[in-house]
Amino acid sequence: MAGASIARTLRIFDTTLRDGEQAPGCSMNLREKLAVAHQLARLGVDVIEAGFPISSPDDGASVREIARAVKGPIIAGLARAAEKDIDAAWESLKGAQRPRIHTFIATSPVHMEYKLEMGPEEVLERAAAAVRYAKSFCPDVEFSAEDGSRSDPDFLCRVFAAAIAAGATTINLPDTVGYATPGEFAALVRRVRANVPEIGRVAFSVHCHDDLGLAVANSLAAVEAGADQVECTINGLGERAGNAALEEIVMALRTRPDLYGAACGVDSRQIYATSRLVSATTGVKVQPNKAIVGDNAFAHEAGIHQHGVLANRTTYEIMTPESIGLPRNRMVLGKHSGKHAFEERLVELGYEAPPDEVASLFAEFKNLADRKKTVSDRDIEALAMGRTTRAVETWRLDRFVINSGNGIASTSAVRLAGADGALCEKVAVGDGPIDASFKAIDGILGKKIVLEDFSLSSVTEGKDAQGEARVRIFHEGRRYNGLGLSTDIVEASVRAYVQAINALENDPGKVPCAG
Repeated sequence: MAGASIARTLRIFDTTLRDGEQAPGCSMNLREKLAVAHQLARLGVDVIEAGFPISSPDDGASVREIARAVKGPIIAGLARAAEKDIDAAWESLKGAQRPRIHTFIATSPVHMEYKLEMGPEEVLERAAAAVRYAKSFCPDVEFSAEDGSRSDPDFLCRVFAAAIAAGATTINLPDTVGYATPGEFAALVRRVRANVPEIGRVAFSVHCHDDLGLAVANSLAAVEAGADQVECTINGLGERAGNAALEEIVMALRTRPDLYGAACGVDSRQIYATSRLVSATTGVKVQPNKAIVGDNAFAHEAGIHQHGVLANRTTYEIMTPESIGLPRNRMVLGKHSGKHAFEERLVELGYEAPPDEVASLFAEFKNLADRKKTVSDRDIEALAMGRTTRAVETWRLDRFVINSGNGIASTSAVRLAGADGALCEKVAVGDGPIDASFKAIDGILGKKIVLEDFSLSSVTEGKDAQGEARVRIFHEGRRYNGLGLSTDIVEASVRAYVQAINALENDPGKVPCAG
């Protein structure tokens, strides 16, 4: 709202790479995590929680690489209130330009009794000791009281006071199981602010889950009550029902400065590109009616709505598509379009790439344009996302031939090229051409791969639309995602499967496939 005064700046703490990645089926490999981390830096978040280093060697390694490679935001690593966790976190974070150790312990009666098997005083002592230990490594230490919204408020205040006295620079009040309602959560924030000595010299953070669909509402209520930092994820990813959605919080602050009196440093024009990248890397599609970034968020079908928007966009749009990085104009690109127009379109859509990457994408665009009459923004987004999330090509699809019909068994002959250029071909029979193709690839690899999830969708409308295939495979306790694009849905499916296989092959903990 024009003329509204902004009293303070809110910090945005993004935990997509930690809490978001813990959601079932959302695991990312190192290359994907680095791509997301760099995009979060472009987005302008204040803190990137890069992972939970003690949880696995791979998680520790990915936090270490992000800490080294990503400049600008604070890079945080999560650690339980235990010295071995804090040691692991610091080992991964010490190369960061701006490191933060984020340590936590549960403070609710149910967690203390059944999970920790500890009494309140022991929990309080453990919290203070963990902060002191973390502070011996790192000047920036955040402390979280897990399940804070179900904790005894007086005990919660004591724990926070002890954490601040031990050196915490940020205290975090989580609604870990999404139990709170906006009114009571705001009241709890005010109570903590009023009853914790020295709270004014540290940042007050909140972290809300969406089990009752109130994560964003609770986070914004906390902002009204005086919170300094909000912890959230892109597209609301997270365990169970997810976390507060970053894009919704940011655009609420931007749209209603009269109410919240707070702003943040996020470049909202990067929201759309960030959302699409996270969706592509995790394999989790954004629901069409999702606020801010859903396909229908700026769509108007009802006649009365269309008439109003044509007369004045503010009749039915409280924010503009351009404000989240979604171009309003629709330049038609086709086989006669030049590289300059294509590159301009990439920039408008929020994608940054080095010249060699742009040249490679342009070649793919021209190939697609030969197969389609016109290439839409969604087609270009899909090409860019497919390349961004692509793992190193240990295997490359060389060709495939299928024989299928409703009266015969489907067969597929697939030939893959290895990294050394050697060709390997197998033939398999399956329940349809896609199943047969996947089985043929399994035969080339010489391994049993479990297909956990497979979906096909159309990128755009029309008979010549690109098919977008997404797969998730399971092998030896690990999951890998793949994305494939083609105007031929069988080819899109095969490319997605090969991409997932390449993610598996480039996992440092895996033994290379035979073949």
